Amino acid sequence: MLAKDIIRRIRKLEIRTRKVVSDMLAGQYQSVFKGRGMAFSEVRQYQPGDEIRIIDWNVTARMDEAYVKVFTEERELSVMLLVDVSASKEFGSRERSKSEVAAEVAAQIAFSAIANNDRVGLILFSDQVEKVVPPRKGRTHVMRLVSDILTYQPKGKGTDLAVGLNYLSRLARRKTVTFLISDFLTQGYEQPLRLVGRKHDLVPVVITDPLEQEFPRLGLVEMEDPETGERFVVDTSDPLVRGRFARAMQAQREERRKLFKKLELDHVELSTGDDHGMALVRFFRARSRRMAA
Repeated sequence: MLAKDIIRRIRKLEIRTRKVVSDMLAGQYQSVFKGRGMAFSEVRQYQPGDEIRIIDWNVTARMDEAYVKVFTEERELSVMLLVDVSASKEFGSRERSKSEVAAEVAAQIAFSAIANNDRVGLILFSDQVEKVVPPRKGRTHVMRLVSDILTYQPKGKGTDLAVGLNYLSRLARRKTVTFLISDFLTQGYEQPLRLVGRKHDLVPVVITDPLEQEFPRLGLVEMEDPETGERFVVDTSDPLVRGRFARAMQAQREERRKLFKKLELDHVELSTGDDHGMALVRFFRARSRRMAA
C-alpha cells in the first residue's frame, strides 16, 4: 500500500474516532478506569455538609476556625493495547476486516486515554511478540500506534494469546489497564489470562465476523486456513455441515464467556458489522453500573 493511502486511512480513522471519543467515550472511560488513588491537594475552609473526618485539625487549631483537607485523584494510568495481528485477523465479510476493526477500537480507546491524561502503549503479537511500543502520552504517539496496527506486516501467521499475555506480565511491573484485542481463535490461554487478570485491569475485546458464525449457502466452496495454509472443500449448502459448524462456533463462544465469567473479567464482543463506538459505550455503562452496585 502506498504511503499516501496509509496516511489517508489513518487520517480518516482519526477524524471518525475523535468524534466518537469527544461525543461519547472519554467521560465513560474516566468513570470506569480510576487512577492510582487520592492525593492531598490543599486545605480550604469548612463548608456545611463537609464530612467531619476530612477536617484538618492542625490547621483548624492554628486558624481558630474549621478547615478541611481537599484530595484529588491521581489520574494518570498506563493503558496497554495488546493486539493480535495473526493472519486470521485479515478476514472480513463486511465493509471492514477484523484487523481494521481492531485498529478502530484501539484508536477509540487510545484517544479516550489521552483525553484523560493517561499513557498508552502497544504490544503486537501473533504466535510471537511482533512489536512493542512503550506507553506515552499525546496525539502524535497515538497516531503512531494506530499506524502500526494498520500497517505492520507480522512475521508469524498463527495466534498464541499466551505469548502476548506472558510478555505483558514480564514487561509491566505496575498495574495497567490492558485491552486484549483478538478474535480468540485459539486454545491454551486460560492460565496466562488468569495471571494477567489478577495483576492488571484486563479487558478482553473479542472481534468476530458474521461468516464465522454461520456459513452462507454458496454450494461447494474451497476454503483456506489463513494461519496454516491448509485448503479444503466445504459444501456450504449441506444442512448437516452448516449445523455442525454453527454448533461448534456457538460452543466455542459459550466456553469463552464462561471462562471470562469465572475469571471475573468484563469483556466486549464486537462484530465487523457493529457500530464499535456504541458497543464500547454500552460496555463502559454496564461496567459502571456493576462497579456502583
